[in-house]
Amino acid sequence: MEGRINRIKAQLHDASYKLTPQREATVRVLLEDEKEHLSAEEVFMRVKEIAPDTGLATVYRTLELLTELRVVDKINFGDGVSRFDLRKEGAKHFHHHLVCLECGSVEEIQEDLLEEVEKVVEAKWHFLVKDHRLTFQGVCSKCRANGKKKN
Repeated sequence: MEGRINRIKAQLHDASYKLTPQREATVRVLLEDEKEHLSAEEVFMRVKEIAPDTGLATVYRTLELLTELRVVDKINFGDGVSRFDLRKEGAKHFHHHLVCLECGSVEEIQEDLLEEVEKVVEAKWHFLVKDHRLTFQGVCSKCRANGKKKN
């Protein structure tokens, strides 16, 4: 974790920002809960446990800065809540998600499934793709199994 924090600190420094204690607390929460897709409010509640003097506005500003620097990605799974997802180090693109419409679970797909699609878009429309997001919405295997048991 410390190595990742130091690399994020370097990213901030390269963009003329400092890793303040409040920003570090926010980054630590995101790293500790890397598999979660936390809202700003959820991040704030966890940051308060580490750094009680940190305000909600500071967490919002930090998350926006980290989004701008592509340390995190701001995502919405259709529930009206912005969530923040730590970008994998060295990832060329944002990873994909499977969102269950029944239980709300979110599973990540680390494979880049759209490389060929990007090539077509770039060749056919002369559009340089910088990033993409793909979210599949459906029913997870657990809910499907539970549904079969009920019938």
